[in-house]
Amino acid sequence: MVSVVVVNEETPREAAVACVDPLGDPFLRTRFVPPARPGTFLPRERLARHLDQASATPLTMVNGSAGAGKTLLVAEWAAQLSQPVAWLTLDRVVQGPGVFWAHLLQALRTAGVPLPVEIGSPADANRVNHTLPTRLAAELGSRDRPVVVVLDEYDRVTAPEISQQLDFVLHHAGPGLRLILVTRTEPLLPLHRYRTAGEMTEIRGAELAFTPEETVALLELHGLDLSVEAAGTLVDRTGGWAAGLRLCALAAQHSPDPELYLKEFEAGHSTIADFLLAEVLKRQTSQTQDLLLRVSVLDRFRADLVNALTERGDAEPILAGLHRENAFVEHLGHGWYRLHPLFREILRAHLRERSPGLEPELHRRAARWLRHSGSLAEMLAHGAAAGDREFTSRALVDDLAIGRLFTGLRADDLAELFADGEPGAASPATDLVRAARDLSRYDLDRGLAHLRHAGEQPAADACEPPAARLSRALLEVFAARLAGCPDRAEQAAEEARELLREIPSHLLDRHPELPALLLTHLGSTRLWAGRFTEARAALTTAARSPGGAATALPRKESLEHLALIDHLDGWPGRAERKVVAAMTESERFGLPQPAGPELGRLVLAAVAVDRDDLGRARALLDQPSDPVARDPVAAAVRSIAAARLFLARGRTHAALAATDPALATDAASPWARSHAALIASAVHLAEGRPDAAAEVLEPLADEQPACAVGAARARLAAGDRRAALHLLDAVPARGSAGPAVTVRATLVRAQAAHMAGDVAAARRLVARTLVEARREKLRRPFLEAGPWIGPLLATAPLRGLAAGWLVPGPAPDGDPSPSATEPAPVLVEQLSGRERDVLRRLAQMMSTEDIAADLFVSVNTVKTHLKSAYRKLSVSRRGDAVRRARELRLL
Repeated sequence: MVSVVVVNEETPREAAVACVDPLGDPFLRTRFVPPARPGTFLPRERLARHLDQASATPLTMVNGSAGAGKTLLVAEWAAQLSQPVAWLTLDRVVQGPGVFWAHLLQALRTAGVPLPVEIGSPADANRVNHTLPTRLAAELGSRDRPVVVVLDEYDRVTAPEISQQLDFVLHHAGPGLRLILVTRTEPLLPLHRYRTAGEMTEIRGAELAFTPEETVALLELHGLDLSVEAAGTLVDRTGGWAAGLRLCALAAQHSPDPELYLKEFEAGHSTIADFLLAEVLKRQTSQTQDLLLRVSVLDRFRADLVNALTERGDAEPILAGLHRENAFVEHLGHGWYRLHPLFREILRAHLRERSPGLEPELHRRAARWLRHSGSLAEMLAHGAAAGDREFTSRALVDDLAIGRLFTGLRADDLAELFADGEPGAASPATDLVRAARDLSRYDLDRGLAHLRHAGEQPAADACEPPAARLSRALLEVFAARLAGCPDRAEQAAEEARELLREIPSHLLDRHPELPALLLTHLGSTRLWAGRFTEARAALTTAARSPGGAATALPRKESLEHLALIDHLDGWPGRAERKVVAAMTESERFGLPQPAGPELGRLVLAAVAVDRDDLGRARALLDQPSDPVARDPVAAAVRSIAAARLFLARGRTHAALAATDPALATDAASPWARSHAALIASAVHLAEGRPDAAAEVLEPLADEQPACAVGAARARLAAGDRRAALHLLDAVPARGSAGPAVTVRATLVRAQAAHMAGDVAAARRLVARTLVEARREKLRRPFLEAGPWIGPLLATAPLRGLAAGWLVPGPAPDGDPSPSATEPAPVLVEQLSGRERDVLRRLAQMMSTEDIAADLFVSVNTVKTHLKSAYRKLSVSRRGDAVRRARELRLL
């Protein structure tokens, strides 16, 4: 005999609802009890601390994929609480508002939360009266201590009204309720409202993923020992997926060499693969299995792309179903999906075994679909994977994307497609791409060979599309820049400007890097030619280019060239600020540095010589650069900075040898020639040949103010005061020469006055130079001036103007300062907190491995921090880094 108990919501009876739900089924105790934690469970303090914020926010959501460790995390945290915790694990049976609220009320009672009978209990499985949520909210809101309610697997709730009612209770219960949702999907709650009000705590998949340090601790619980670096590799492969790591640990326990297994296990032939293939893949229909295997070649995918790979039309419902089932298919939003990285790796191995030779065809289909969808980056990757050079090259050229090879965005995608020495049919498109690849590496000879061959192809004629001709013109400008040929650069740039008018505006809008690159290359060539005004105009426009990451490297390079112009004009402070801005421009987008010289670093080295910071200049010049790369501007700056450094250290023969950059160009650079003459003149002067020193510079005095000043100094050294002053009189009229020029010119005038016996005039002129030089930290001009200036600097008030930055002694404000021979170092960019941590341990003579272990990071991470710190400190060795950090009071 079966008894049926009917409960009326208007006349609730607590005794009845304690036994069965609205369907007449008994409440199962397992739904109201948190799961037991296994012995190998690893408590994670960082996540527990984040969950502690639940006490301050009404709503907490723990959202992650299956096997991410969500439930055990919350269960461990809840077990530590001193207040009541109502736990409810949802499943496919707990559906419909009536069943849901009956179970939630039972969860509260199971947790010992007293509920008055007036609240009622649902009698209908599919509905509840609005009075029940209202009375429950009022009851919870009246409590002195909040009740914590955990709803596990909340993604199983499909009825929108349940989420609406739950939101009502949460809102009106106020501080009396703290709701924690454990889910695989976004719940149907107004999450935006909670986020905006700061009333929500969120833990998502990225935070749930194990870190390398946590992975080491987890493996230790399984009796395994693995370094943090090796654990980092394991985390990369598994995506930090908790279940995957545990399966790896269990499998490694049965391996004769557990550490080697964890480092090198083949995902496609492992217990993890067996688990995923059996529990995920083989449970699907044959159509779904085929779809999953094919999409394993994709980083991300959407329904119509998948249809192109399967040649069917059923992808949309299959993908939606896989996501709902959490079958390791993650929804990225806007219709895009991706496979879990480990599942994808296993599927790709299975694809190669099941369908040998299919993978290149899938990449080819993906490349064609992606090109039509405008996804250039992914199209390139798949075209390269398919080995389809002609298609990929044609797409690059026709879509005007060839400039991306010069922006750090796509340079690596074609490494496999156009591997050196690999045979393949040539066409105008493939030759243009090969030329772009070589020129982007600053390999002029190979680049020009491919560029000329592209122009000789039968298809390269007037009927060629404007996009191809524009790509060729852009490459011609860059090739002319590397060859040091301003006329050819201007001609190619004019052709490019004409072609830009023929390109549809929507296509140009997608490629802001093209005009930015064109102006950068043209500006560099104009700078080489000594046409600073025209160069500044082009480079300034390029430096202001829109486009975010697409134009970051052209903007950086333009700023570096503008910094060089400032340095050549005698403005070291301006030059330094532009170099710092250039570094920030590329680093904030995290772009890889392109091949070629670091012009900004070389400008900083030249500035350091002017400031007599010779150690820093040497460190900047010693940093490695690409030996194959050629760029006439950078080569000239390097040779000039190195030669001036040798001069500052008294090595005259080395200085002369350094002025030859050993780089042939089609045209000579006037400023490179004049600076080489300045160095040669300084060598003559240092070796007691003032007349020879003047003769080297006087033919250039009308072109360069610095040469006029150098010639005047040489004539003064030869005793010809009148000739020296005559040369100086023309300097102010030649434009806006900066302090590095004017300070030297004024010092020559001061020396002339001193020679004439007018000590007062000499003191007045030196005082003017001290005021001007102090702002720019210019020390080198005073050290070059000669012994006559020493006694003057020792007199008041010159002693006060020089103290603290040029000569030993307290600064005017009383602060101690370094000596003139050991200038205070300047930190161009602040160190991060982690970089300081690494430096402190470096000062303790700890090895890289010891630092990694002490900071709980990988060795590669330590090396990355060290590399960044070396760059910011302008050093290349550990000892120098510690020394400079101490000088800067960072240690």
